Amino acid sequence: MTTTMEYHNPVLLHPTVDGLDIKPDGVYVDVTFGGGGHSKEILKRLGPNGRLFAFDQDEDALANALPDERFTLINENFRFIKRFLRFHGVKEVDGILADLGVSSHQFDVPERGFSTRFDAELDMRMSQKNDLNAYRVVNEYEEQDLRRVFFDYGELKNAPVLARTIVEARKDFPIKTTDELKEVLKKYLPEKVRNKILAQIYQAIRIEVNQEMDVLKEFIEQSLEILKPGGRFSVISYHSLEDRLVKRFIKNGMFEGEPERDFYGNFSVPFKTIGKLIVPDDAEIKINNRARSAKLRIAEKI
Repeated sequence: MTTTMEYHNPVLLHPTVDGLDIKPDGVYVDVTFGGGGHSKEILKRLGPNGRLFAFDQDEDALANALPDERFTLINENFRFIKRFLRFHGVKEVDGILADLGVSSHQFDVPERGFSTRFDAELDMRMSQKNDLNAYRVVNEYEEQDLRRVFFDYGELKNAPVLARTIVEARKDFPIKTTDELKEVLKKYLPEKVRNKILAQIYQAIRIEVNQEMDVLKEFIEQSLEILKPGGRFSVISYHSLEDRLVKRFIKNGMFEGEPERDFYGNFSVPFKTIGKLIVPDDAEIKINNRARSAKLRIAEKI
């Protein structure tokens, strides 16, 4: 059984939970439960009539369920937040917390295939129920689709050559493991920037496997629907693709384009930003390396 210790420290713990401005009898949702660090802090601040619902699609996280009658853990993807809260009789909530990206635990279990540090089968599924895995992306995607994945999700300028190299290599043998993928692409992994480029390649494949951008958009739109007026939205992102979506939606309620203005040149927005962008200090990064790229945005529904 996996212990909470293996999930490491929750990132930006107090600022993220502070951002929810917790009411003792409120209803809150932690959509990325993991080791339960943020959830424990929320429960500390809730009174006896408060409720906390948590989501995690990773079955490993179920081992960390908290023995508290105010707490409910839902083993599902948070793209279904509205549906499963309704199932539990909840139509609106006072606050939603999301700590996006991959948990430290998932990076540290070699066989999950998330980390550039270990050799493992190409998997990268956050939920073992998913059909699509990294093996299928690498071995079955057409060249133009691989190019799209690397360019859109890894922001790799040499996406075309990476895609072509993989397609050529797999004609001879399937690429089964992370080390085999590194070997195929080694020509494009100069020592100085090897880890950075590998991280971008892995990120791109992982986002595709888990449909992370689509999931995030669906989640944000549903969050707006289920938050009460005055409800808080507290979101940590780890790369520019996620942060851009969160920032734009908080700013004008859209992921692309600009909202329509009224006769007076004003447009209505769904959220107001609370405070400035928050990033971890050096002390937290020293304790928890995963925090180094974290960005916390807090908003309140108008």
